[in-house]
Amino acid sequence: MSDAVPIAAIATAPGRGGIGVVRVSGPDLVPLAMRLFGRALTPRHAHYLPFTADNGEVLDQGIALYFRAPHSYTGEDVLELQGHGGPAVLRRLLARCLQAGRDMGLRHAEPGEFTRRAFLNDRMDLAQAEAVADLIDASSEAAARGAMASLSGDFSRRVSELSERIVHLRMLVEATLDFPEEEIDFLEKYQARPTLQALTDDLATLIAQARQGVILREGLHVVLAGRPNVGKSSLLNALAGDEVAIVTPIAGTTRDKVVQEIHIDGVPLHIVDTAGLRETEDTVESLGIARTWKEIERADVILHLQDATQPEEALEALIAARLPARTPVLRVYNKMDLPDASAAATGEGALAISAKTGAGLEALRAELLRLAGWNPGAESPWLARERHVLALRDAAEHLALAAGHAEQDDRVLDLFAEELRLAHESLTSITGKFTSDDLLGQIFASFCIGK
Repeated sequence: MSDAVPIAAIATAPGRGGIGVVRVSGPDLVPLAMRLFGRALTPRHAHYLPFTADNGEVLDQGIALYFRAPHSYTGEDVLELQGHGGPAVLRRLLARCLQAGRDMGLRHAEPGEFTRRAFLNDRMDLAQAEAVADLIDASSEAAARGAMASLSGDFSRRVSELSERIVHLRMLVEATLDFPEEEIDFLEKYQARPTLQALTDDLATLIAQARQGVILREGLHVVLAGRPNVGKSSLLNALAGDEVAIVTPIAGTTRDKVVQEIHIDGVPLHIVDTAGLRETEDTVESLGIARTWKEIERADVILHLQDATQPEEALEALIAARLPARTPVLRVYNKMDLPDASAAATGEGALAISAKTGAGLEALRAELLRLAGWNPGAESPWLARERHVLALRDAAEHLALAAGHAEQDDRVLDLFAEELRLAHESLTSITGKFTSDDLLGQIFASFCIGK
């Protein structure tokens, strides 16, 4: 993927729409505009004109916009054709652009390539570039607000501010190492220990906020597990507020997983209804049960649903024993609206609900958020990704090692400085100053084409 040649793509979503956009980016697009329109375009000015083929046929009429480098989204020359949003029209406009720019090397853009060029041309850092995709994918208003905050640079500024403070402390250490004859007690003179403690505290706050941002972005994978006819499908319908799963009194009705996304306080939860767990000779049902266990293995939270009207059975113990120990398990007793519901549902660590009447569902929602680690009082103002949290934790580990060296004396200042350097590199990997090409490829491959 060469960044030296121009690229083009349809920038609007597939399907029909009132408006569609074809975007071109590259060095010096003035010749391309001349071929397409027979005239130069005034930068940052809307031109209403016909879009024609090379034989003069009018393909569409719309608005052409020209942005001269570096004042554009990508930092290169950008040309946008805004026409009618029919798929056939947009395909013809894109083909016309590619044909007119063939001798310039104009090619079809790869996924995320426009935003990748914006990052490489310093129009945004890597965290902001990731926020572009997060804003497009946001499934709730809270996630959209968080993505916009990241795109505007709020998260990057927090990371950069911490990085600058680490660099300042490291600069003082390096100066002391360069002039050992001065015999300065560095740790005391420059208050290195309290400065390092303040950095550690602020980084811990940032990690907590980033963790909230990850939950807001990625949501929670919740699997409903239990025996047949305990009310898993009814609970899914109750949480979704719609009849998304078939409910019958026949055991084994659910043969394959049913996934529904819901939102609780703006946090996306991916609720998975699964086949009932039991011994069966039915081949199709057996396949469904095998898939249930696979879903359980990848769950963030397992909701072990039981029937409050039925006595505890050995099968419940077998199911509980097989659930992965690393995953939080929430025991929930359903059908509490029935007169023969058992008092066992009031046991410690269990919730009592009725999927039919809605009783106990608010407590269930609150408990799901708690297990996810969501803290409404510490809501992140921006979205974050798991790689951001890992980088922040890595930086925190290096600061902890630096603090350990500081508890000794100035004889280990070189080790102290090295840990500060590594902490700084971990933080700057978030914004992309120290980032491998492989990581860039993974990040931008998840973008849509045209962005």
